[in-house]
Amino acid sequence: MTIRIYRGDALVDGIEADDRGLAYGDGVFETMLVHQGRPVWWPEHWQRFELGARVLGIPVPDEATVHGECGRLLAGAAHAVLKIILTRGRGGRGYAATAGTIPTWILSRHDAPSPTPPEGVALQWCKTQLAVQPLLAGIKHCNRLEQVLARAECTDPDIFDGLMCDTDDRVISATSANLFARIDGGWLTPVIGRCGIAGVARDWLLRHLDRAREAELGRTDVENAEAIFLCNSVRGILPVRRLGDRQWPGDEAVDRVRRQLAIEQPAFSFEDS
Repeated sequence: MTIRIYRGDALVDGIEADDRGLAYGDGVFETMLVHQGRPVWWPEHWQRFELGARVLGIPVPDEATVHGECGRLLAGAAHAVLKIILTRGRGGRGYAATAGTIPTWILSRHDAPSPTPPEGVALQWCKTQLAVQPLLAGIKHCNRLEQVLARAECTDPDIFDGLMCDTDDRVISATSANLFARIDGGWLTPVIGRCGIAGVARDWLLRHLDRAREAELGRTDVENAEAIFLCNSVRGILPVRRLGDRQWPGDEAVDRVRRQLAIEQPAFSFEDS
């Protein structure tokens, strides 16, 4: 991992112990795939980054400045992962933010993940539930303890990820990806107006995939679906072969979706996924 830390426009040596991102998770982040040295879906990620910062009331650094620093960090990186974190910056003890704090932003470059198994991934249901909080729904804020606890449940090495429901037992997502299920020939993805993340890959699929829409889904809906897949902006589309005792064979409809995405974004070609 290579990392750079900034306070305002200044490059600094480290994060202060009283940074509110450390103390309270007071910040937002974005994670994106890098292909041929360029972040994939940069405008879409930056738009969500700005939205999250606006919801929390954190000033956003200049996009051109951040983009330029990312370019320097990614020099020579043909295939990698870029993460951007923005925190409110330094503050005293207590939840109330101090006026005029200078935000901290962090850039880090990571190795790209291993290829997805061609036969698809296995999932399980998680006991940990997502709390309903419409004010934070959709954005990638830095409080991810629910996902941390849920992912800790996936101790079987064959399990790639776990599916999570909210406290009303509505299916929301995997711990690190959005979910699509083919039901009656159409692709449905859970509503995220009450909790969950509006994934960049999810949004692309809702705009481009025929008969794709949001819907409220229960566990039985997912288990009885004709096919399901996960998606996120680092791995693209991940076919699912098993959820608990339910198994799905290879599905041509999922392959068509993957090919459709790869046409627009070669970073997600079958060879790279």
